[in-house]
Amino acid sequence: MLNYKRYKKNPVVNFPERTWPDKEIEKAPLWCSVDLRDGNQALIEPMNVDEKMEMFELLLRLGFKEIEIGFPAASRIEYDFLRKLVEEKRIPEDVKVQVLCQCRQELIDKTFEAIEGIPNVIFHIYNSTSTLQRDVVFNMSREEIIEIAVAGTNMVKNGMKDFAGNIQLEYSPESFTGTELDFSLDICTAVQEAWGKPNDNPIIFNLPATVEMNTPNVYADQIEWMSTHFKDRENVILSVHPHNDRGTGVAIAELALLAGADRVEGTLLGNGERTGNVDILTIAYNMFSQGINPNLNIEDIKEIVEIYERCCKMEVDMRHPYAGQLVFTAFSGSHQDAINKGIKALKERGGEHWQVPYLPIDPADIGREYEPVVRINSQSGKGGVAFVMDTIYGFKLPKEMQREFAKVVQKISEEKGGEVKPETIMTAFKAEYLEKKEPFELIFVDVDDRSKNDDANVSVDFKYMGKEMHSEADGNGPIDALKTAIRQCVPEIDFSVEDYSEHALTRGAHAKAAAYIKMKNSKSGKVTYGVGISSNITRAGIRGIFSAMNRIF
Repeated sequence: MLNYKRYKKNPVVNFPERTWPDKEIEKAPLWCSVDLRDGNQALIEPMNVDEKMEMFELLLRLGFKEIEIGFPAASRIEYDFLRKLVEEKRIPEDVKVQVLCQCRQELIDKTFEAIEGIPNVIFHIYNSTSTLQRDVVFNMSREEIIEIAVAGTNMVKNGMKDFAGNIQLEYSPESFTGTELDFSLDICTAVQEAWGKPNDNPIIFNLPATVEMNTPNVYADQIEWMSTHFKDRENVILSVHPHNDRGTGVAIAELALLAGADRVEGTLLGNGERTGNVDILTIAYNMFSQGINPNLNIEDIKEIVEIYERCCKMEVDMRHPYAGQLVFTAFSGSHQDAINKGIKALKERGGEHWQVPYLPIDPADIGREYEPVVRINSQSGKGGVAFVMDTIYGFKLPKEMQREFAKVVQKISEEKGGEVKPETIMTAFKAEYLEKKEPFELIFVDVDDRSKNDDANVSVDFKYMGKEMHSEADGNGPIDALKTAIRQCVPEIDFSVEDYSEHALTRGAHAKAAAYIKMKNSKSGKVTYGVGISSNITRAGIRGIFSAMNRIF
C-alpha cells in the first residue's frame, strides 16, 4: 500500500478577495521562449551550435520577441553561441535577448562581456527563496537571502554604466511556489527599490512555479496576491515561469493570466526539467481556439515538430495537444459519424465560425491535413469510412451503402489487425464496386434517349459467365431498357432498382460522375449497392447496374 502518510499538504492561500475566477483571457501575454536555456539543459544530448542556430531561427520565424539564450557566464558553449549571434548580426533590433545569471560579481561581469554589442537585453538574475531551500541548502535567514538579491541588482546596475545597449532587469525569486507570500513580496520590493527606474524600463518580476506544489487555483491566488500588493504596479511586468510536475503546467499558466500575469516563459512543446516547462504552443493554440490572436506565427505545426525533433532528439508524443499525430483522429465510430456530419453541415451552411464535433479547431488552420483526421480500425463505424471516402476520394456514399461498405472495411481490420489506411480502404472499394467482372462484364453500350416520352433504347454487348452476348431493348428510361435487354439473354436474372443517386466526382471539362444503384434480387430479397463512374452520367448509371449485379448474383 502507498505510504501516503509520508507526505503532507502544501499550504493554500487565504485570499477571499480573489477576482480571477470571474475573468476571461482576452489577449495574448508577452511570450518568452526559454528553449535554448531550460529546454536545452534538460536534453539527454544538448544541442550543438548548428542545432541551437536552427532553433533560434525557428523562434524568430514564430514571432518570439523575447528569447532566453542561456547562461553565458557559466557555459563556454553558451558564451560562444551568444557571441556568434552578435558577430553574425543574427539578432533583429526588435528582439530582446535574455541572459540568465546568478547574483555573483564575476558571473555578472562575464555576462556583460558576452552581451556586448546587443541593443536590447533582458538581464535575468535569480536566487532561491523557498522556506525549504533557505533551511537545508543555504542555511540563511530571510535577511541574508534579500541581501543576495539586492547585491545582484546593484551589480547589474553598476555594469550598465559601461554598456551601450538597453538593459531591462528581470528578477526571479526561485522556488516561488514554496516561498511565503509576504517574503516573496519583501524580496521583490527590495530589488525594485534598489533598481529604481533605469531607462524607464518596467522591471520584470518572474514568479516561477519552479516545482508545481498544489492545484492550479492556489498558484492563481499567489499570483493575484502578488499582483495586487506590488509597489508601483504599473511599472512592473508580472511574469510566470510554470513547470509541469503535477501535469497542470498549462492550467496554472492560464489561471495566472486571469490572475494578473502579463508574461509567460516557457518552451515549445513543453520540453524542460523533470516533467517539463509549460508548453507555450498549447497555451497559444488554446487562445486561438477561442478566437484570440496568440501573436505567434504558428500556422505550420508540422514544421515546428520536425525542427524540434531534429534539434532536441526527442519525439513528440502521438497524443500531445495539437502537435501529436493522433490528436485530430477519431477511431470511435460515433465520433467519426459526428465529424462527418459536422463537416457536411459546415459546408452546407457556410457558417462564419468553425463548429465541428470533436474537432476544437480546423486542423488545416495549423498545417495539418484532412486525410489523417479520421482513421479506421476495427472499432470504427460507417461514419469514419464515409468520411474518408468523401473528404479524401470524393465519393458521397448513400447512408445504407455506408453500413454495407463499413462491414467490408471492418473485416479487413479484424483480419490484419490495427489501423486500415485510406489507400487500403480505396483499394477495397475498387475491388468491391468498380472492378468486379464476374459474372457480368460490360463491353459496349449505346443508349438512344427518346426525350419526348422519356423512353429509351439500349444496345448492349456484355459477357455472362465468360460468354459474349448482345441484346437490344426499349424501356421506360435507360435503366429499365437495360434490365429488359439483359433478361432477354439471361432470363433467370430478375432484379429491381430500389434507389438511384448520383453526384459529380470531379470538376472541369473532363469531369466524372459517380452513380449509386441500390438493387434488390427479386427472388431472394437480397439488397446491395453498385457503383459506376463515367464522364457520361447515363453510362455511369449503367456501370452501376453491372456493379450491383456482380455483387448480388
